[in-house]
This record gives sequence, structure tokens and C-alpha cells, in this order.
Amino acid sequence: MTIRLGHSPDADDAFMFWALAEGRVDTPLQFEHVLRDIQTLNEWARRGELEFTAMSVHNLAYVADRYRVLNQGGSFGDGYGPRLVAREPIPLERLHEYPIAVPGYLTSAYLALRLFLPDVHTIEMPFDAIMPAVQRGEVPIGLLIHEGQLTHQQAGLHLLLDLGAWWAEQTGGLPLPLGVNAVRADLPEAVQREIARAFRESIRLGLENREQAMRYALQFGRGIDPDTATQFVAMYVNALTLDMGERGRQAIREFLARGAAAGIVPRATVQFLS
Repeated sequence: MTIRLGHSPDADDAFMFWALAEGRVDTPLQFEHVLRDIQTLNEWARRGELEFTAMSVHNLAYVADRYRVLNQGGSFGDGYGPRLVAREPIPLERLHEYPIAVPGYLTSAYLALRLFLPDVHTIEMPFDAIMPAVQRGEVPIGLLIHEGQLTHQQAGLHLLLDLGAWWAEQTGGLPLPLGVNAVRADLPEAVQREIARAFRESIRLGLENREQAMRYALQFGRGIDPDTATQFVAMYVNALTLDMGERGRQAIREFLARGAAAGIVPRATVQFLS
């Protein structure tokens, strides 16, 4: 059986899927890797297009009846996360006066921003266009995800707020849930569980063979230097990625419950593949 596997062309995703892509995992399933940006994957998940896909936690509110979330492969910012940056320092109490460039209205970064600043005025842009646009003065503030979280200082930008740190303060230390991997709920149960097992094995092999997995992942680093790529992967491929556990599940439930209470997303009961 061929399983279409959607993930972003990012170093952290590539690290997790290295062993599957290189045929290092013994499984009866065939995996076809489909690489797209996270906003596209979110939109596809709304239509149930792929059997196995990465998606933003924000998007789960709209597909909770269609997909089951794996305990493996979650991206959590444990005290850190998407960052608001600008060319000049801006007081937090004045952020509502400025438009903020965001990387997609289904991203978890956008939901976190709305929870922090409900009346925010936003402009949607491709994630990799935001930092250059802030540098050029085309937008006053940008919400950075992916490697921009680490490289904004090199670009001469000021950090206004780390939304992962803010979330931890608001929730008594919960990690900010950003992305998950999920399987379509209409697949046979045995297939769902084999996907989960094979994926967990791929992550485990990557963590045990970091040098090889990083060499593969660097192909997807969008030109960042190896040290920065390694730091970025370490941030988002960790113990919670191998198994989010109850702490991760609680963070996801809390994030979506707060979004629903604020009227940003519909109420949803997330299905976890235990």
C-alpha cells in the first residue's frame, strides 16, 4: 500500500523523515513523500487529500473529525516559539497600532498571535518573504517561523516578543504546540498503527544517527549555515517529538480550547492515535 506523506521542505521535518526517505525503516508500506509549505498542507488537510500529513495545530480545529494525531512528530516550542520582530523597538502596548505580516491564517503562529493580541491587524505573506519585507521597511512587524526565529538578529532586526515564552507564562509552563503529524481516520486501524510505528522508528533512527540525518536535512535548510540548521533541528526534534505524552496532548487541547473560547476557531475534540 502506498501512503502519501506530506511534510514541509524544512530541516526539522527532513530530519524526522530521513530514515523513511532512505529506506532505513522496515515496513510493508510504501511512502511517497510530498513536499509543500505548511499553509498548503493545511489547506489540503481540510479536504482530506493525503493519507499522512504534517499540519499546524491550529488547523486541527477544522479537521478533527477527519484526521487522528500521532503521538510522534509533534513540533513544540518549549519556552520558545514564533517571534515578532521589527526594524526598531516597539512597545508591546502599541503593537495593535501596526500591521503585522503573518505566515498564513491557518498556522499555529497566527493563532498564538491572535490569543496574545485579539485586535491585531495582519497581512498574509509567504513565511520566507516576511523577514526581507521587514528589513526593507515594507511592513513594520513580522511574525517569524522556521529558521527566521534564529537568524533575525543577523538580519539586524529587533525581537519584540517570543510567543512561545509568552505562552509558557500564560499556561504554567506548557509548551506551545505548533505542528503535528496525523493520519486520515478512514484508513484501516492496522494501517494507521503501522504508519505510526514506522514514523516513530524513523525519528528514533534520526536521533541515534544525528550526523547522517543532519546531512540529509541540510538539503532543506534554505541556505542557512550548518550550525544554525543543527540548532533549529535541536529546538524542534526532541523528546516531545518522539512521544508528546500527556504534556503535549494537554498543550494541544489547551491551545485549541483557548482559541475556541476567544471565537477564533470552532470547538473541536482532537482524536489521538494512542
